[in-house]
Amino acid sequence: MTAADPALKTLLELLADPRAPIARSTVRRAAAVHVADSRCGLEVEPLLEADLVADLGSGAGLPGLVLAAGRPESRYELIESVARKCDFLREAASRMGLQNARVVCERSEDWAGGEGRERYDAVTARAVGRLSVLAELASPLLREGGVLVAWKGARAQAEEAELDRAAERLAIEPVEIRSVRPYPRSRDRHIHLLRKNGPTPNGLPRRAGMAAKRPFGAE
Repeated sequence: MTAADPALKTLLELLADPRAPIARSTVRRAAAVHVADSRCGLEVEPLLEADLVADLGSGAGLPGLVLAAGRPESRYELIESVARKCDFLREAASRMGLQNARVVCERSEDWAGGEGRERYDAVTARAVGRLSVLAELASPLLREGGVLVAWKGARAQAEEAELDRAAERLAIEPVEIRSVRPYPRSRDRHIHLLRKNGPTPNGLPRRAGMAAKRPFGAE
């Protein structure tokens, strides 16, 4: 048993509560799928080297709380705009005994326009949005040379091409796409690693919601 296991057991108990911000249909798969999928990030070397990490759209803390439990030497800031989800994250972090996890209850665009700008060594995102959207949201949060680690399902040629077209405007470059380490039901799961390769471009972040509504690279 690793040191993280008691904390993850607590998280699973919290996710089983009907008030938890997770679809009831997926609760039974939380350990075998959601937590296992999140833990794959602990094999991404640049993420392991990061001192300060932002988890975008943290929701139920997958992967943010899972990674924070596995990397107590790193600091995780869980960025979430929905108040009830923020309340869940705070309670979960407290009951899991995570001294290295802090909840930021703001839109990521607003946070990136102020205190969070170019603050992070790494940004994580799981089941949040299209790659070009994630890259746009992550870019102003990342320091130059920082990385975005994005969990996705099956590879989508159109989505990856959209990211390629947007990359220069976002100061983000795709570095690697790796299949996650096999676990039950891990078929067609991938982690995309992207790196910020310059200063934050002028105009980023855009107004809240614009990245998803009018993504760069979609034209």
